[in-house]
Amino acid sequence: MLILLHNLVFGIFLSGGEVHEKPSLLSVNPGLIIWTIVVFVLFLFLLRKFAWGPLIKALNNREDTIKNALENAEKQNKETAELIEQNKKIIAEANMQASKILNDARELSSKIKDEIVSKAHEESNRNIQKAKEQIQSMKETAVEQMKGDITDIAFKAAEKILSKNLDKSKQMDIIDEFMNKIPKN
Repeated sequence: MLILLHNLVFGIFLSGGEVHEKPSLLSVNPGLIIWTIVVFVLFLFLLRKFAWGPLIKALNNREDTIKNALENAEKQNKETAELIEQNKKIIAEANMQASKILNDARELSSKIKDEIVSKAHEESNRNIQKAKEQIQSMKETAVEQMKGDITDIAFKAAEKILSKNLDKSKQMDIIDEFMNKIPKN
């Protein structure tokens, strides 16, 4: 559009209302120079008003947008790095707690195992002692029963041998004396 305006003004200026001969390329025409300068200045003014201002404004806006985006990205990078560090600390702490819990569980299981083994040994020893006592009691009962049986056998044998020579109380005294001489095993 500006070129069209320039050509129009140039055409009017050159024609001056009359038809002239063609000027040579090297000829200097002061009117043409002035009009070219006026059109150029007008062109610069129009460019500045309608093109450069909005272009510079758009470039400044774009620069601000990019600067803000870079600042936000940098800020987010710092926050991300801080979060990563916090997560590493939390993970390390969790690992330490897990390790502690595992060690405590191992110690507790070892302690419980030792208690169970100790109780089993105690129970086993009690059962063995009880069995020994029962065996001793049964042995003593068997010995007493044998004494009674031996006494009866001895009494019957002596009765047959002596058949009426001794009374029963004297015979019991003799048998008791005999029984005391028998070993208890």
